[in-house]
Amino acid sequence: MTLPAIHAVTADDIVARADFVERAAAVMWALGERGAIHLRSASATGRDLYQLAARLVPFQQTTGAWVVVNDRLDVAFAVGARGVQLTSRSLVPADAAHAIRVAAPGAVPPAVGASAHTVDEARAVGADVSWLVAGHVFATPSHDGEPGRGLSFLGDICAASTVPVIAIGGVHPDDVAALVTQGAFGVAVIRGIWRADDAATAAREYLSAYDAARSTPASGRIATGAGSLNPTGGGPRQ
Repeated sequence: MTLPAIHAVTADDIVARADFVERAAAVMWALGERGAIHLRSASATGRDLYQLAARLVPFQQTTGAWVVVNDRLDVAFAVGARGVQLTSRSLVPADAAHAIRVAAPGAVPPAVGASAHTVDEARAVGADVSWLVAGHVFATPSHDGEPGRGLSFLGDICAASTVPVIAIGGVHPDDVAALVTQGAFGVAVIRGIWRADDAATAAREYLSAYDAARSTPASGRIATGAGSLNPTGGGPRQ
């Protein structure tokens, strides 16, 4: 199975909305197998994440989109999510890979992603993950007062990484072509999707921009064939 290209990442206020599950399901339908919902909430307990993910996981079968649980490998396992995104407070990738091998020998585990903010971090994860989220590329309210690291940063991460790179941080549809040119396999978005009046329509706009960028390659480091999951990092659940 191929890694999704458009990753819709949540935050506390997004998952707190009464209509969150409906909006998330609509985004999953809009993106299909080329999209993922990253269920992230700093204030949520493991129980909260489990309950939210359990309502979204059935849409993996009907839409083809992924549910990726942020931080909590145990929740991803328990609920049947297709992926888990490790963070600075999670298990390190090597330990997560070991936990997967020990906890579920022979089972199909969630695919594992990690974050990279430096070239050294991108190199360090090695074969223990299936993708890297790299950022923040552009200025974003999520990192208020901090400048974006820029396109050259992204290009360096993509050159150093042995797994597909997902660019995050202030990404708008008009930015997608430049990110792809630097070697990004896909993009991760918070506000550009969830702050829109119609999240599903916004998600389609990112997917259309991605398709346009991939169909008209310019000079640069455009990723080719980089989306096949690394079995060492853990294959996705069906």
